[in-house]
Amino acid sequence: MNAGNTFETSSGAPSVLTVSALNQAVARMLERSFPLAWISGEISNFTKAASGHWYFTLKDDAAQVRAVMFRGRAQYAGFMPREGDKVEVRALVTLYAPRGDYQLNVEAIRRAGVGNLYEAFLRLKEKLNAEGLFDPARKRPLALFPRTIGIVTSPQAAALRDILTTLRRRAPHVRVILYPAPVQGEGSAQKIAQAIDTASTRAECDVLLVCRGGGSIEDLWSFNEEAVARSIAACSMPVISGVGHETDVTIADFAADLRAPTPTAAAEMAAAPRADWMATLGAHADDLTRAFKRQLSEKAQTLDWFSRRLVSPLSYISHERLKLQGLQTRLAHATRAPLGEARFSLSHLQTRLAGQLPKTSSARARLKDDARRLGTRMTTLVSQRRQALASLEAQLELLNPQRTLERGYAMVLDGKGRIVRAPKDLHPRETVTVRLAEGSAEVGIASVQPTLE
Repeated sequence: MNAGNTFETSSGAPSVLTVSALNQAVARMLERSFPLAWISGEISNFTKAASGHWYFTLKDDAAQVRAVMFRGRAQYAGFMPREGDKVEVRALVTLYAPRGDYQLNVEAIRRAGVGNLYEAFLRLKEKLNAEGLFDPARKRPLALFPRTIGIVTSPQAAALRDILTTLRRRAPHVRVILYPAPVQGEGSAQKIAQAIDTASTRAECDVLLVCRGGGSIEDLWSFNEEAVARSIAACSMPVISGVGHETDVTIADFAADLRAPTPTAAAEMAAAPRADWMATLGAHADDLTRAFKRQLSEKAQTLDWFSRRLVSPLSYISHERLKLQGLQTRLAHATRAPLGEARFSLSHLQTRLAGQLPKTSSARARLKDDARRLGTRMTTLVSQRRQALASLEAQLELLNPQRTLERGYAMVLDGKGRIVRAPKDLHPRETVTVRLAEGSAEVGIASVQPTLE
């Protein structure tokens, strides 16, 4: 492309672009010119495809633009946009080449107006995480059988009624203590932190629930304050955070020892159902009773079996003594006869072996003489081979091309490394390699003259 933005060929004539090439070039230009940016607008024509991708139009009073958010990004959005929602998107401006449509590739989406709050949420989360407040090693296990459960929430909150109903149904024996505090509005974060500190100081609970119902990010913001997070982390007892609905996440959730998706779930995590424990204990008692009965029956049968086998020790010893004497007699008889037979067989075999041994003295003398002659022959043969090898080495040295080069001759090689033997193998303006005795040189051929007769 020249200065006038016109595509030209190497000959200077304008080239002809395909539509695909044009759209791809425009898409690259848009992506280079417009980096990722936050854009605000209203959702329109929202569609969620079967693939999980989101397609919608982002508009304001004067203009609109198509947008797409792919499934890999949409699954982290935290909410499902609806028609007319005011949102802010972080997007890359690009071109959908197959249709030639200018569009936005959305990387992130949030509700309009919460951008500053969300940024503050992320900054505080990063700060407290760096201090180690969210370290999993700090998380404490819950009591298996809590006797007293503390609740930090508003006395008027629907979440409190849900928690009390759940605890009354699951664990009516558990004592409940309420530490009242407003859960939204100005100054509510400090009062929530004070209620948590009060519960921590009194230490009259086995577990503390910090709860409130769902709401917008502004309604839940008290639980994103640093004071609340630090009070939860410093609490002397395990803390369960049950703030908002399942999709709501607050700083308190990260600081708590356990996060519950809802206040009701927090109550369920804090106290196991009494009926379940009683049923389990009853089943264990029945199993233990059956095991004891079975073991007693088995021991009684074993005792009867041993009583039937029990005899007088004197009678048993006398019987075993007679058996031992019989075995001794049999052993003595069994060892004497085979031992005599074995001795006779050994003497007979020794006599036969003495008659069968060959005379080896003459063979040993011949073997020694053959070894001496073989050594002498091998020494002579090796000497002859060495003399022949030295003669061949001297002849090979005379034929060594390096010796010829050392006498002042040179070897000419063409560009492919082949030896040049005749002028016809050379061409003007060709570069050849001249190999000398000590190194080589690159030589250009100015002209070639045939051999003059």
